[in-house]
Amino acid sequence: MNELQNYSEAVQIIKSAILQSQYDAAKTVNEKQLMLYYGIGKYISLNSRNGFWGKGAIDAISEQLDKELPGLKGFSARNLRYMRTFYEEWSMLDSTSKKLEEIGDSNLAHTCAKLPDGKSNEIWNTLVPKVQSFPMDAFLSIGFSHHRLILQKVKNEDARIFYIKRCAEERYSYEVLGKSIAADDYHHQGNLPNNFARTLSASQQALKAIGTFKDEYLLDYINVEELDVRDAADIDEKVVENAIIHNIKNFILTFGKDFAFIRNQYHLDAFGEDQYIDLLFFNRELNCLVAVELKRGKFKTSYLGQLQGYLSVLDGYERKPHENPAIGIILCKDMNKSFVDYVIQDYTKPMGVATYKTSKDMSEKLRKALPDIEDLKKLLDENEG
Repeated sequence: MNELQNYSEAVQIIKSAILQSQYDAAKTVNEKQLMLYYGIGKYISLNSRNGFWGKGAIDAISEQLDKELPGLKGFSARNLRYMRTFYEEWSMLDSTSKKLEEIGDSNLAHTCAKLPDGKSNEIWNTLVPKVQSFPMDAFLSIGFSHHRLILQKVKNEDARIFYIKRCAEERYSYEVLGKSIAADDYHHQGNLPNNFARTLSASQQALKAIGTFKDEYLLDYINVEELDVRDAADIDEKVVENAIIHNIKNFILTFGKDFAFIRNQYHLDAFGEDQYIDLLFFNRELNCLVAVELKRGKFKTSYLGQLQGYLSVLDGYERKPHENPAIGIILCKDMNKSFVDYVIQDYTKPMGVATYKTSKDMSEKLRKALPDIEDLKKLLDENEG
């Protein structure tokens, strides 16, 4: 038995080493691919924008590449133009550094663009931020398709950096990134009315809590038309709760990777009083229970009193010695943020209030922000093989 246990331990160690090696290899491949695309983008930009090539040059180059490298994917004329955009939108990263030697030279790095004036410009040095705070590791860790989507849908540089960091930290898929952009997470993250600064003793814990939650959540997988409800006003908390339970993976992706679902209608039995929390989670980063209460209408102050009671029981009867105080979140359809932010300060338990939208609430502008299905199909076709 001991030998078997030893073998099992050895298997786990070797398995971990293999998985880590595969992850590191994939990361390196992605970095090199981004560098290649950035370098090609710079080369195309220098020659096409300055008029050194004719109007149909990119299409002709793509066709010739296809003839000389049959089966090559990812270098269509459309993709070559995306590479040019990739360089031009992030041209501020183009400067000399040792980073290239660390990651590995690209053949393109030593190619020079011969300009009409006889000068020789190096096409590609490396990706190096001029600002020290730029998240270079995150930038190099996400795929080109993610970069394309961010550049297409997001025009503000700070917002682009936000989504790049979010992709790297949460390992977003292309579709999840699209939903995050559609939900405008950049403007909603950390903006929910809350009393965390007053009720959480550790300032670092309060900052983490504020950064964890948004003031609005897009639950676009809750399709009102499919719920057999005659009117949106007839939708009660139970209907929304059931839809969330059936889509719990999506809900956790909406909330964040560190959330673990415990159960819905979590039973609290203290002092002979039966109480039920709509949704109970545990957050690994915050190291605490998170109680979520669903409300179908506009925010009411009575919701805070109810939630505070739940949190008191959770802390007194459910919380483990090593855990932080439980946090409560009210999800409602609408609220006056200024009013909520004012009244919530008088409560002693850490709570926040956010709103949610379902598929029926999505505006046309919001729908357009989601990744285009045809674009996604073309993207997959170009990158396979």
